Amino acid sequence: MNKPLRLIISLGTPLLVGFVGSYFTTPNIPTWYATLTKPALNPPSWVFAPVWTALYLLMGYAFYLIWTQKTKLNKTHAYVLFFIQLFLNLIWSYLFFALRLPPLALVEIIILWLAILLTIIKFKAINKLAAYLLIPYILWVSFATYLTFQVVLLN
Repeated sequence: MNKPLRLIISLGTPLLVGFVGSYFTTPNIPTWYATLTKPALNPPSWVFAPVWTALYLLMGYAFYLIWTQKTKLNKTHAYVLFFIQLFLNLIWSYLFFALRLPPLALVEIIILWLAILLTIIKFKAINKLAAYLLIPYILWVSFATYLTFQVVLLN
């Protein structure tokens, strides 16, 4: 498979996950989510879409760097971890917004955070830039973990 097609797949896959996640999220923002007590540090709702779009693009490019990296290292674990964290990313939206279960979403986001960390570690062994591109993602998920924890406490 040629590099341009790999780039399109690499960028498109996380964006697709984000789009599916928005299916669970968007209808619940003006209704259920608006009724929740949120922490003082909660950003306005409009911030989330551009931030997540940027993060999905960074994730996709990081994956592309791994996918196209010529190495003697086995990349299977890196691929598996990447797709596990991507799946967990999607499941958080479903648990929090569609099922309206913030306590379960809190447990899940902690698992997501650990999966991202493992992905960063595995990516770093293959391509340091790919690992560094995931740092904004783990920082944002750290913040999202705080927000989820606060929603659980306040509601």
